[in-house]
Amino acid sequence: MPNLLWLCLVLWISTATLFTTSSAMPPLNPIKCNDINSNCQLSNSYGVWGDRQTCHAPNIVYPTTEEQLRQELANANKNNLKVKIVTKFSHTIPKLACPSNSKNSLFISTEKYDSMIDINTERLTVTTDGGVGLRKLIDTIEKAGLSLVASTYWEGVTVAGVISTGAHGSSWWGKGGAIHDHVIGLNLIVPANENEGYAKIIKLTPQDPLFNAAKVSLGLLGIISKVTFQLEPAFKRSIRLNFTNDSGIEDEFMEHARENEFGDIQWYPSRQIAVYRYDNRVPLNTSGEGLNDFLGFQSNPIFLSKSVRAAEKLLENTRNVGGKCTMASIFVASKKLIANGLKNNKLIFTGYPVVGHQGKMQSSGSCLYSSSTDITSTCAWDPRINGLFFYESTAIFPSSQFGNFIRDVKKLRDLVNPENMCGVDIYNGFLFRFIKASDAYLGQGEDSVVIDFNYYRASDALTPRLNQDIWEEIEQMAFLKYGAKPHWAKNRNVAFLDVQKKYPKFNKFVGAKVQLDPKNMFSSEWSDEILFGKQEGLKSDGCALEGMCICSEDRHCSPSKRYFCKPGLVYQEAHVCRFSSISTS
Repeated sequence: MPNLLWLCLVLWISTATLFTTSSAMPPLNPIKCNDINSNCQLSNSYGVWGDRQTCHAPNIVYPTTEEQLRQELANANKNNLKVKIVTKFSHTIPKLACPSNSKNSLFISTEKYDSMIDINTERLTVTTDGGVGLRKLIDTIEKAGLSLVASTYWEGVTVAGVISTGAHGSSWWGKGGAIHDHVIGLNLIVPANENEGYAKIIKLTPQDPLFNAAKVSLGLLGIISKVTFQLEPAFKRSIRLNFTNDSGIEDEFMEHARENEFGDIQWYPSRQIAVYRYDNRVPLNTSGEGLNDFLGFQSNPIFLSKSVRAAEKLLENTRNVGGKCTMASIFVASKKLIANGLKNNKLIFTGYPVVGHQGKMQSSGSCLYSSSTDITSTCAWDPRINGLFFYESTAIFPSSQFGNFIRDVKKLRDLVNPENMCGVDIYNGFLFRFIKASDAYLGQGEDSVVIDFNYYRASDALTPRLNQDIWEEIEQMAFLKYGAKPHWAKNRNVAFLDVQKKYPKFNKFVGAKVQLDPKNMFSSEWSDEILFGKQEGLKSDGCALEGMCICSEDRHCSPSKRYFCKPGLVYQEAHVCRFSSISTS
């Protein structure tokens, strides 16, 4: 493709992002059944699990009340079935929600269990059904003149799902950015013996020994049926983004977190740009009716999403690093122009600061909703349209180690040439967020920094990626050299190796599981693989290409396509699949 034509294409794609639609084709239901509520298959929102294998169960049930939830679990226990709880969103990347691959399993869906939201304005609390969506909860709380302080950036999650996977926003202030640390009570439905009706409801508060196990429980202890959150009086937030040079980012992140209640940092390493988000609460009478409609979560015209994917696929196939950098530069410039989706008056961005109610600023996901019969736009990653298809790696570092990790990434960038990191900047670069130390057994033991980064995933499992070795080295640098913890609901399989050694209270969680689920009804081979971070088993040809293993032989990469197993460049203990003319393994 001639350079001028390519530049015009990218400019068109970039400009089109400024005119995304406000209504869209809603995402597919993650459950598909061949018959009514039987022969069912579960997908995640991307349409493909990490191992590209299917996830199914013979039957699914849709309880609408807490008692019906208890009855369904009792029936499953009585009939010796394996159980997994599924939601109407299914945004978990690892296969935590997949039951054992057997005929004796059952999906219990909370899709229709979402009616109760009980607010106590005197105690500043809300108690809600576990299946309630986050946006519905936030809006109901705001109407009562209160605010939920912590929230995920993406609102396509349920209450029970968001706390059980340790999901979070960004804050070191107060109780911190992790949503489970704002929970002050929950109901858990667990298996029981015959004289207790095969299932029972236990109510947990912070004083109960099991509370810190249940807050982040990965769906492995029972069914979270009710959750009570601590609230605060309603407030507004004021946000300003500062696009600047990335020099000193490894020394400035801690001060930024301490000075800005909801602050984060977005880093585009190939562009050498850091975006500091100055984000703090302001009094309720502050002027402004702003909205956070994050660009990546808006509905996109289907032709645009398909075009971006096709362009990136072409660049991958032709090993065109320069084309990726052109794409990254214009995308970053577009984000700066429209403040990454912040809007002053709910329609457009007119300038900083953007001030709005907490409920409109803390979470976004407008591509989830449809207010018309529009079938021309949807979430950019919707698997029906062959749009964006990517990996998401998320590592959680002790704050004391994070600066050294960034220094290592910069060393790698300078060694390989910054242009070879353009692939991550087509998406969102590296996003730094902050979460406070938690008492949850599977939470963080100290104040931590979380990084998220997205990068191209090939359509075929055995197709290597451009600059694959760089992202594998960064991934291994994070989880092996610096011992970062993986986000439970994200990541490729290699991120979970030896994960149990990273949690000092891991054995307490296992003890709680033995107590509450002695028959392992909620376990499966996939959740065991994640929870216990099992060592890699028998490695297969090409297993390293999708993070199913760390290569130790060339065949774990793709020698036929000139990708061989090589040591890392900065973290030399890493083993990565690198494009080369010869093998030196």
